[in-house]
Amino acid sequence: MHFVSSCTYPPVQVVCTNSLTEVVCTTAYAQEASNLEPTDFTIEKDLLLLFYDCKTDVDDLHTIAGFATLLSHPDLEQLNYHGVAGTYGIQDGLYVPPNTLMQQAFGTRWTDAHPSFAQAIEKLLPMLLETLQQDGDLWIAEAGQSDFSAALVKAVLQKVPQLDSHKRIHIVQHSDWNERKTSPEALAYVKATTDYRKIPDGNATGNGSPGLRDAQVNPLNLTLKNRELEKLWELAFKLSAQYNGKEGRHNNAAIAKGGVDFSDLVEVCYILNLQELKHAEQFFKMYAY
Repeated sequence: MHFVSSCTYPPVQVVCTNSLTEVVCTTAYAQEASNLEPTDFTIEKDLLLLFYDCKTDVDDLHTIAGFATLLSHPDLEQLNYHGVAGTYGIQDGLYVPPNTLMQQAFGTRWTDAHPSFAQAIEKLLPMLLETLQQDGDLWIAEAGQSDFSAALVKAVLQKVPQLDSHKRIHIVQHSDWNERKTSPEALAYVKATTDYRKIPDGNATGNGSPGLRDAQVNPLNLTLKNRELEKLWELAFKLSAQYNGKEGRHNNAAIAKGGVDFSDLVEVCYILNLQELKHAEQFFKMYAY
């Protein structure tokens, strides 16, 4: 199954249905329509990797909850995915421990890279190699810096030196800041060895990516579709309040005002061809209520 819309960009109108998205072609150009080309992500065989730096912004906590919200949709039951926490780069500041939230959102399908990149890579390698051997691609949603990704790609190529990594390993990044806080050698390496894709930033609307940061939107103000999602977002907000702006950590203004910031999720939206989404309020109407 390919998550690709049937009409061409940018003249689109989004209609919420009980499928992931229904895209209807119109004669008028939508002001915020995406100009990004659809990906060829294949749900039957590809592996989606979700990397969270968790340093020092609490937005990763909301992004983790946002992914679990998206995952609750029945069209994604076959999705092969794995989360990794602690994939930070060279930035200063304290870590935001996401372990309880990762456990609640991912169950056993996540790895903690915070204690050791090397141990995390050792754990991940069998899964990655199996995917590649079965003709699947690796898609990395880079909700942070690319230092861990660089180490991971090196490890994969050591095991499979003949791999055409430019075609089989895809890295999606939306943030200039994340690139600046990646070590220069790591960023140069992933750009040289993978299908590295830079997409518009998810902190704003109208740029081709959905704007998933909004101080006026709170999913807990309405009844979510199940208690599991409610508990997940309750924990995400609880941990955010515990760490946001504390002990020198970044102060996320939208979250401090009671809103949401799951802007890193735009990379997943791009990979799964959900670029028709425009903003946070629409996301929750489509996937959470």
